[in-house]
Amino acid sequence: MKPLFLSALMLGASAVWAASDGMPATPSAASADTERGRKLLVNRQETGCVLCHTIPGMKEGGEMGPNLSGLSQRLSAEQIRYRIADPRLLNPQTFMPAYFSTQGLHNVAKPLIGKTVLTEQGLEDIVAYLLNATKGP
Repeated sequence: MKPLFLSALMLGASAVWAASDGMPATPSAASADTERGRKLLVNRQETGCVLCHTIPGMKEGGEMGPNLSGLSQRLSAEQIRYRIADPRLLNPQTFMPAYFSTQGLHNVAKPLIGKTVLTEQGLEDIVAYLLNATKGP
């Protein structure tokens, strides 16, 4: 019963969030590029994902965040997207930054006001990489 309830809750929250933050409810993955996604994940200046996460196929990785091995066996593309876009909606105490939301940001440098860390394309590229790289055996 719990997984079904959580799935329904995630779906409802996802629809509300998508409508309020400009993210398409069902983005097209047709143009997603796994290699671009991999490059974004390892780029310490752009995303910094490898600073906190162990990511399959990458030599270096952090231990502060969860290990992403087998991620696609535990989460759907939508759930992965949601966690990257704004993890604070699921866990307000998280240290992970929001990569596709500017809500709640204060004292932002003027050139960056209203700009997200990732573009929609970048978000889709990372989701595509994580879905393919974490399939497991």
